[in-house]
Amino acid sequence: MSDASQGLRLYNTLTRTKADFVPIDACNVRMYVCGPTVYDFAHIGNARPVIVFDVLFRLLRHLYGETHVTYVRNITDVDDKINARALRDFGGEISAGNLSLNEAIRRVTEKTADQFHRDVATLGCLEPTVEPRATEFVEPRADGKADMITLIQSLIKRGHAYVAAGEVLFDTESMPDYGQLSKRNLDEQQAGARIAVDAHKKNPGDFVLWKLSSPEEPGWQSPWGRGRPGWHIECSAMSAAYLGEVFDIHGGGLDLIFPHHENEIAQSRCAHGTSVMANVWMHNGFLQVEGQKMSKSLGNFYSIHELLETETFGGRNWPGEVLRLAMLMTHYREPIDFSVRKLEEAENTLRKWKRAADLAPAAVGQVPVEVVEALSDDLATYAAFQVLTQLAGDAADGNQAAAALKASLLFLGFDVASAEVDEDKVAKAIANRLALIAAKNWAEADRIRDELLSQGIQLKDGKDPVTGGRITTWEIKR
Repeated sequence: MSDASQGLRLYNTLTRTKADFVPIDACNVRMYVCGPTVYDFAHIGNARPVIVFDVLFRLLRHLYGETHVTYVRNITDVDDKINARALRDFGGEISAGNLSLNEAIRRVTEKTADQFHRDVATLGCLEPTVEPRATEFVEPRADGKADMITLIQSLIKRGHAYVAAGEVLFDTESMPDYGQLSKRNLDEQQAGARIAVDAHKKNPGDFVLWKLSSPEEPGWQSPWGRGRPGWHIECSAMSAAYLGEVFDIHGGGLDLIFPHHENEIAQSRCAHGTSVMANVWMHNGFLQVEGQKMSKSLGNFYSIHELLETETFGGRNWPGEVLRLAMLMTHYREPIDFSVRKLEEAENTLRKWKRAADLAPAAVGQVPVEVVEALSDDLATYAAFQVLTQLAGDAADGNQAAAALKASLLFLGFDVASAEVDEDKVAKAIANRLALIAAKNWAEADRIRDELLSQGIQLKDGKDPVTGGRITTWEIKR
């Protein structure tokens, strides 16, 4: 094991093996993760990579030092739907020169981007080191950082791209080992899914780097005419801008392996003349909802915001840290079945851990080496959680196990602060529950009791010694 690996082993999709992670520069470990397209509110499938790579970010900071890790997660705001809405809502101001296209897009996406930031903060995720927006990297920049137009020019100059029918296309045959990540070769792509076979393409697998915009469509000026970039080129530009031509880790969902990540690799390697884009490629598994693929047509498509703030899933809203634990209870590379039962299990587990952590002294202890070792084995969160459960069983008032558990929860992104209770709100909830019991609405009464318990408030029912009627008291209890 190399000293620079710090004992960390990661599964690499590119090699299909798990190996020691050795950073290019231990003083600046560099990671890029594909972020959301902010056309609409982020859904729970988007939450999984955000949470998974937040845990990796925390682990890397622990192993190499907080100031020695650079984490870039982008915002995709180059999208035809977003562009069309910007033109629809602000076309007049753009034409009059009062507003740039980027400024119009920013106005369109402000609400969804802001909601994404609130959602992931509630899920316990740290902010990335840098969060670039795609629109800021289309044209050459004053600071000289990588941009999409310059990358495309480089690809044309190096013989890896060509202009045809108003588009700039990447020539997949110009790259002999294209398909390394997905293990697809060009022959298999002749009739491959998600590949549009157009007459102007040299090869069916060639993909768009730049496409022209009609007068009615938003666009940027370029050497090939007024247009807009293809989807894949944005991440090649933004990763190079902040992490360099070759960096340590690139992450994202399993669905991005092909074509997005495959095409990122092709663009970046061919533009820079490098043998790799990132040394390690990591992908989290798919997410289902109650045993079915999540889709709007099935009515099981949920945004993070809906789960946090509404009662559309399981008849109640869910705390962010419960969603976080439910996501992490399954190993990141495995498929996950997101269900009410899993959330209830996560909530009960978290409640037990927090009760034990509350026994710790005010000062937070050290994260146990067993927790770090578990996570260092390709983010084996389940093994880490077994350590937490053992610590909870051993915890006593002020002892080392309770302190270690508290430190571990904080390290993993869970809140260990004592809850502040709004007594008036609790009193109103109790009064409402008593009224529901009197009306024999047991299900709703139980829901209120369970919701209070999830907030650390335990109700106790008894009899008034004078009237014999039901009375309810409460106490704070994890």
